[in-house]
Amino acid sequence: MKSLPDQEIPLNIWQVSGGPKNRSYSDVFLRFGVGLIGSGDPGPWRPDRPDKEFGGSYVRRFATLPQIGDVILLRTGVSVVKAIGLVASPYQYLPQFDDVNGWDLQHALRIRWSVLPEEYNFGVSVFGSYPSRFSRVNHLGVEDYAKRYVKSPPTRWQTADLPTLPQEEPFIECVPDFLQGLVAQVQDLSSLYWDRRRFGEHPGEDEFVAHYVVPFLRALNWPVECIAVKWRHIDVCVFQSLPRTAENSVFIIEAKRMGQGIEGALAQAKRYLKEIGVSRDVVVTDGIRYRMYDALHGFIPIAYANLTYLKSSALRLFERMKRS
Repeated sequence: MKSLPDQEIPLNIWQVSGGPKNRSYSDVFLRFGVGLIGSGDPGPWRPDRPDKEFGGSYVRRFATLPQIGDVILLRTGVSVVKAIGLVASPYQYLPQFDDVNGWDLQHALRIRWSVLPEEYNFGVSVFGSYPSRFSRVNHLGVEDYAKRYVKSPPTRWQTADLPTLPQEEPFIECVPDFLQGLVAQVQDLSSLYWDRRRFGEHPGEDEFVAHYVVPFLRALNWPVECIAVKWRHIDVCVFQSLPRTAENSVFIIEAKRMGQGIEGALAQAKRYLKEIGVSRDVVVTDGIRYRMYDALHGFIPIAYANLTYLKSSALRLFERMKRS
């Protein structure tokens, strides 16, 4: 990288996590020009609010320490950088990021990102064995790399307009009658599942299929004979009519344990479809979050619902999955 010595480089260099590999949200950062951390559900940070309300000091440091113009690295894992950016705003609280792949990430900084031509791997754990979601960079090699990158042309990205933020989506005012019991159960139990002291180990995917996925399909008017569990290794296959053949399938559902990241189940589902010789829509779920991918358009995501955060767009998923 060619250096521009006359350009001043801020002293402060930070790193922010783009999420674990199985539930990455780094694409959201890049698409909307933000850096986000949680926990956001407790509400906006204010100087009078103690750290314990946010599960530690991360939010306070994120809200108060970075300055406009500071360098920030988008980190994946312990040694890899995906993008380098400049802080472009003070701390903000953005409610529209209350459900990013299931994470509540409303604490925000606006960032002008520059995506690296390819992810840069330092080869060692430069961010520590257990890096925090946000922190100051204290590694000379990383600091040197970041400074040289910011000084190297082209630098147009450093003054480019920030992307438009998404609109805040309204919650569903009235849960559809056919889902009220299931949604109430999810909302009653979802926080308990995460409490290992009170509950024990997280429920497995088969348990969620039994307790949530099948009842969800029944509520969407699918009869039991059209719902196959563990059919040809597929977690759930839904059929329009009998007999249960690949040709009569409508869509398939792949389930994951809580916290594993449902988005990572798409590749597995596509392999199963290839094995049975048909192309069908795919739904991935952990029993609480559901994301549908459209087989006719390259398996692009087309509908999403989180039963603990039911928003208006969830109605699209219900319509797509409902038996006609």
